Amino acid sequence: MANIVLVGAGLIALSILSSTFAFRFGTPLLLIFLGIGLLAGEDGLGLVFDDAELAYFIGSLALAVILFDSGFGTRVQTLRRAAAPAFVLATIGVLLTTLLVAVAARFLFDLPWLYALLMGAIISSTDAAAVFFLLRAGGVKIYKRVRSMLEVESGSNDPMAIFLTILFIELIISDTTDNVVTSFVQGFGLQMGLGMLAGLIGGNVIVEIINRVRLEEALYPILVMSCALCVYGTTAYFGGSGFLAIYVAGIVAGNRSMKGASGLRRYQQGMTWMAQIVMFLVLGLFITPSELGPVLIPGVLLGLFLIVIGRPFAVLMCLLPFRYDRQTITFNAWVGLRGAVSILLGILPTVMGVEGAEIFLNVAFIMVVTSLLIQGWTIKPAARWLKLNLPLGLGPLERIELELPGNPKHELLIYRVVEESPLVREKTTLPQWARPALVIRNGRSMQPDYAGQLEAGDLVYLFSPPEYTRLLDRLFSQIKSPDHSDKEYFGQFMVNPEAPLAELINSYGWEFTDQYIPPDLTVADFMRDELGGHPVTGDRVPVGNCDLVVRGVHQGRTVTEVGISLLPRKREPAYIRKYRRSTSNLLGRWFRRSRRKTQSGE
Repeated sequence: MANIVLVGAGLIALSILSSTFAFRFGTPLLLIFLGIGLLAGEDGLGLVFDDAELAYFIGSLALAVILFDSGFGTRVQTLRRAAAPAFVLATIGVLLTTLLVAVAARFLFDLPWLYALLMGAIISSTDAAAVFFLLRAGGVKIYKRVRSMLEVESGSNDPMAIFLTILFIELIISDTTDNVVTSFVQGFGLQMGLGMLAGLIGGNVIVEIINRVRLEEALYPILVMSCALCVYGTTAYFGGSGFLAIYVAGIVAGNRSMKGASGLRRYQQGMTWMAQIVMFLVLGLFITPSELGPVLIPGVLLGLFLIVIGRPFAVLMCLLPFRYDRQTITFNAWVGLRGAVSILLGILPTVMGVEGAEIFLNVAFIMVVTSLLIQGWTIKPAARWLKLNLPLGLGPLERIELELPGNPKHELLIYRVVEESPLVREKTTLPQWARPALVIRNGRSMQPDYAGQLEAGDLVYLFSPPEYTRLLDRLFSQIKSPDHSDKEYFGQFMVNPEAPLAELINSYGWEFTDQYIPPDLTVADFMRDELGGHPVTGDRVPVGNCDLVVRGVHQGRTVTEVGISLLPRKREPAYIRKYRRSTSNLLGRWFRRSRRKTQSGE
């Protein structure tokens, strides 16, 4: 027991320490973990691990943890942006890849058709962990339309690949091909349908349990992960896709208000890293490199076929109906990295007793290494060549979700002011909603008023609702200052600033206030009062489910142009709205009284 603990803990520690090398040189981290497992295995230090069932069990458990965390971190906005194309890629795309790889595998390895189809299914899914580690390690920031599709597809295509793998194994074992279509339709409907339903129910049940019980804070993450694994196990027991169920449960739970959500995310990051490391090490230990020789050359050729023809053709066929631009389709086709899931599925034929099953694991391993070596080291140049990477400085350095009393949805955002930012180049005055809470300059902490005009290199700390993050990116990036053509920043519609506020509220049916609104109070006066008498271009005043946006100001006091921005925003709790309204009304009365005194010469 002492030896097992020593070796296991030592391999995990070595894997973690070696990740610094991967971050420094952009090396695919999966290769590092697999390499350590290979060095410690039978052809290296001599550790013998040949229990296929145990390897598959550990890998499946680790994959379930990874999928739950992947779903938990997927925002509803991301799903809305990329749900349809990502779903097509995760289903039809996986099926097309399976068929194309099967054709190549039949000729390269002289396999029967069912064996060739099984080979294609094993290698058909992309690896989310590999893709996003390489994007992060290489410092590649790509546009959200591309990243969203990669994120949702990579997290959701594993269940389809697992379903196809099990289907073809069962057909091989039963030694019949009479009911392939029937088996596919019935199996797909049961696995995917039950998996989706169980995930929706299970995710909501997890949230209700967490919000209703009182525990020590450290116990909540353990309870959540235990409940998630119960969803996985229960779904699989009744014949559904446990992997799809736990992924959907993660999406549901991650997008609902849940007690201790920010602490849970931090805990899950550690759990996910641990799951990835253990899975990769176990798979590396299980593989015997000396057995790869006979299939090395055809395995590399099959990997090249997948990279150059199989994946690009499947992506092109799936994304053409959505009219994506050529750059987006090309990048999505190129970054379809294969990873641990393919190696894990390569073990499954051995577990289920398929004759000659060793070829599947060995070929899957060779194809994964080929994919990581060729595609893994070219992601950054590909994004730059296709002009999909964001301008330097766009986006926060850090986003930290906060749990505050009253449960307002706010984040702590940290930006670095870059040299060509409008804040430096044009001395732009920040609107009130973007005013920093803290400025770090040359290692010194400063109050924003003391810091004055922001300078290049400043670190700016802001508290902001999540829906304002995209607007903040426009201010702290190297792109030009937002102009009036930017509808997201300045509003989709314009309104007459001299129009009575009461008429505007009635026209749009906004729930605004139960207090009396003077019929002569104009939109411009209301906004000036709400903004403390000193409006700035870009300032926002929430009204109902929209924002009134200052588009123009005369002499720093008079609002001359107003836009309406239709930002998706959850309503504030009633007592917060009441407090904000009462404060605004007091300020408004004070400013109106001061203005009347000034005009009367008092």
